[in-house]
Amino acid sequence: GNGYIEGKELENFFQELESARKGAGVDPKKDNLGDKMREFMHKYDKNSDGRIEMAELAQILPTEENFLLCFRQHVGSSSEFMEAWRRYDTDRSGYIEANELKGFLSDLLKKANRHYDEPKLQEYTQTILRMFDMNGDGKLGLSEMSR
Repeated sequence: GNGYIEGKELENFFQELESARKGAGVDPKKDNLGDKMREFMHKYDKNSDGRIEMAELAQILPTEENFLLCFRQHVGSSSEFMEAWRRYDTDRSGYIEANELKGFLSDLLKKANRHYDEPKLQEYTQTILRMFDMNGDGKLGLSEMSR
């Protein structure tokens, strides 16, 4: 919940990554997990702080998943966040509903010069809701969106 993958989260990330590789038929090397973690961190932990930030994670993810990085860059400061909130909470309900979130993501992707189609936009909208809609009501409250 702090915006980084670190400590036990990082270890779990590597274990899941290794499991996914095995499930995909990739023959893992005989290296132990610790060696792989060190190699990975050397390659992707650009600021050498021992944890993976969103910007660093975006280097690892497939290109189409990098929209999360665009999202974070678009609302970098708290004033930009509140400005975006007011602009996309079109019905002034105090929540960003799925259709409003979809509009936000559409504008964000256009601003980042990223091509997308309607099914992809819908997928991105649902991904953001799945990740941040903590109470499962299908909309984002201010505290959920600020995460």
